[in-house]
Amino acid sequence: MTNLDVHAEEPDRASLGALLADRTRAAICLALLDGRARTASEVARLAGVAPSTATSHLDRLVAGGLPAQERRGRHRCVCLADPGIAEMIEAPAARAPRRLVPVRSLTAARRHRAVGFARVCYDHLGGSLAVAMTETMTARGLLSWESGPALTTSARHG
Repeated sequence: MTNLDVHAEEPDRASLGALLADRTRAAICLALLDGRARTASEVARLAGVAPSTATSHLDRLVAGGLPAQERRGRHRCVCLADPGIAEMIEAPAARAPRRLVPVRSLTAARRHRAVGFARVCYDHLGGSLAVAMTETMTARGLLSWESGPALTTSARHG
């Protein structure tokens, strides 16, 4: 073929990666992992940025299709577009290198401690509480791990 007007469509992974490569946008996406719809002001508070900064980054994220938005009166609420987006965000976050983040308030310290203890991400529990529950349920024969976690017969009928 010599026609230069022929094009093929393929996923633009680089633009998706660029959306999440920014620390503020990544923090915003992590703040939305629980599946709740939040206002831009709430997202700003959770991400630790000014409302104007959050709005600017939310505009880019919404244009990229990661969060969905809806208007509630004069407020705009955002939530992750679907559970697949949550999985896409959570997978690299679990593998990313750890870094120290300054904690500048008692509220932030409490939030970090609470997230490490227990959190909800769309369709599953996380944190040390979920790990302890999983270990206990496995030890008591309530969970089987043959092909991923599943309730055993005794757990379903007990």
